[in-house]
Amino acid sequence: MIKKELVTPFNTKYNTPPFSNIENSDYLPTFKEAIKLAKQEINAIIINEDSPTFKNTIEALDFSGEQLDRISSIFFNLNSAETNETIQKIAQEISPLLSEFSNDITLNEDLFKRVKIVYDSKNTLDLTTEQRTLLEKKYKGFSRNGANLPEDEKSQLREIDKKLSQLKLKFGENVLAETNKFEMLITDESDLSGLPEGTKEAAKQLAESKNKTGWLFTLDYPSYIPFVTYADNRELRKKLTLAAGSKSFKGDDLDNQNNVLEIAKLRHERANLLGYKTHAHFVLEERMAETPEKVQSFLNELLENAKPAAEKEFNNLEVFAKELEDINRLEKWDGSYYSEKLKQKLFSLDDELLKPYFKLENVINGAFIVANKLFDLNFEEIQDIDKYHDDVLTYKVTNTNGDLVSIFYADFFPRPGKRNGAWMTSYKPQYIQDNKNSRPHISIVCNFTKPTKSKPSLLTFNEVATLFHEFGHALHGMLANTTYPSLSGTSVYWDFVELPSQILENWCYEKEALELFATHYETGEVIPMDLIEKIKESATFHEGMQTLRQISFGLLDMSWHGQNPSRIKDVKTHESNVFKNVSLYPETKETCMSTAFSHIFQGGYSSGYYSYKWAEVLDADAFEYFKEEGIFDKNVATKFMENVLSQGGTDNPMTLYKRFRGQEPKPEALLKRAGLLK
Repeated sequence: MIKKELVTPFNTKYNTPPFSNIENSDYLPTFKEAIKLAKQEINAIIINEDSPTFKNTIEALDFSGEQLDRISSIFFNLNSAETNETIQKIAQEISPLLSEFSNDITLNEDLFKRVKIVYDSKNTLDLTTEQRTLLEKKYKGFSRNGANLPEDEKSQLREIDKKLSQLKLKFGENVLAETNKFEMLITDESDLSGLPEGTKEAAKQLAESKNKTGWLFTLDYPSYIPFVTYADNRELRKKLTLAAGSKSFKGDDLDNQNNVLEIAKLRHERANLLGYKTHAHFVLEERMAETPEKVQSFLNELLENAKPAAEKEFNNLEVFAKELEDINRLEKWDGSYYSEKLKQKLFSLDDELLKPYFKLENVINGAFIVANKLFDLNFEEIQDIDKYHDDVLTYKVTNTNGDLVSIFYADFFPRPGKRNGAWMTSYKPQYIQDNKNSRPHISIVCNFTKPTKSKPSLLTFNEVATLFHEFGHALHGMLANTTYPSLSGTSVYWDFVELPSQILENWCYEKEALELFATHYETGEVIPMDLIEKIKESATFHEGMQTLRQISFGLLDMSWHGQNPSRIKDVKTHESNVFKNVSLYPETKETCMSTAFSHIFQGGYSSGYYSYKWAEVLDADAFEYFKEEGIFDKNVATKFMENVLSQGGTDNPMTLYKRFRGQEPKPEALLKRAGLLK
């Protein structure tokens, strides 16, 4: 039986997850029971003697399995943000069960027959745009996932899906274990030369927390990034860079090379089985880009503009490093270090100069003020709902009428049970049922510098942009206003999902926005105008190199998923061939990106990494509109909220975008902003 505290709606305020009442031992029996309940709901649809209708089949299907969805969101979110060996072991047991259950639905002939009857009569039905989209999505969910296959091939598909679910989990576990395993203890203070005081203090505090004497550095971003950016000791920068670049590429039990080959091979087999040429063809059929050819053409067009700029920037950096310290050849562990020195020289701008103006609490408040000015949202920190960790902040989000818009969780600091990076997720989607608008529970998870004994958490400018990025995703989830859960919030095409996140980053560069929250943590002084000007001036610094880097990741992704990967015998050799035309730094034999490329081998970005650049075209074009009318213009903000943020996946993304903008996006806006357009 499901433990009564885990039955939804939860017996909690706002129906939030009762984290502290859940024991690890509760998960497996709860999942099994929730799967059983979901199967009963599906069965009720199948045995319904009434003729299939949109309501009794399509709608019923979308609202089925709520218990399972809620417990899945809790469990898998914790597996990313607060995991341990027990949770990881349970995940390995649960994932095949969920994969099997998913196949039980999509491969169920009787259920598909009912869906198909409704789908075939769609032109005679009086459906709203959202209902038509849902019908299309449900039908494709079956047809694109094996419903039309003969029995023997359905069994094959089940086997592939089961293996893939386990391999992806194993991939992520290995990367996390590698991140946690590495430690670099420094005992000679002279080796800390160049490092900011805050970084040194954090490293000392970390060493003390582990009963070690000295300064401890790890592969967590708040430790890793400052070290490779500021440490004068080149050998130690090299050590840290190679450690980060060789994650799960050491031929030991945490090695991911076979996992990469196997995941790519199984995805290709699966696509072939379903009648697609490659995994990329399968994925992109449901994206704005539509085909691998279009993605390649998009990336190549960007490459044409970015490569000359990147090569020029790299050559200038190499000349600068040689003049400064007689470095003959720039290596990967030199890039951030000399880039920072050059940036300081060109713009008199140093992240350490900016950090005092970006106290974490002030930046969070800044994001809230921006959301209030644009969308009339109010954020109130609350202490009366359960958390999964003491670091987590919880907020109640309301509109001007005081109505609940969303519950919001924010989790900002690294810890051993949390994977690196930053992401947005949800614990409950928004939907409308029985005339009640059930509001979402949204979460963002980041890895920022922790407060030390003498300083609060002070963010680099990159971290400020990251917070705004994830908060943009969060707004997409919070402002959702759709009927059906599977079309709500961020349930959109993946090359559209980055638009709300990336557009919000733009406010970080605007004087009007910065003056609202960028105040010195000690003096309260508002960030000086000259610093704002320098932030804007430096916004396109090394943009060619940054763009080339993103393009290279997109090309690597497409190389794994846009062709038959069975010809690939060696991960490193394959990767080196892909990077040959887009690499600036010399090759390092010890490193490999694919073995820790979690976005595409664990997350949902396979055949979709290009989405970041694709969405940048949308966001640059969309922000042009804001700039034309004023960055806090209510009319433009309302159009963005009503046509993009609230609509989720209820209509074609380009249709939604054009309703907001009045036209299709122009790539020139991105190239102009990036300084790549002459």
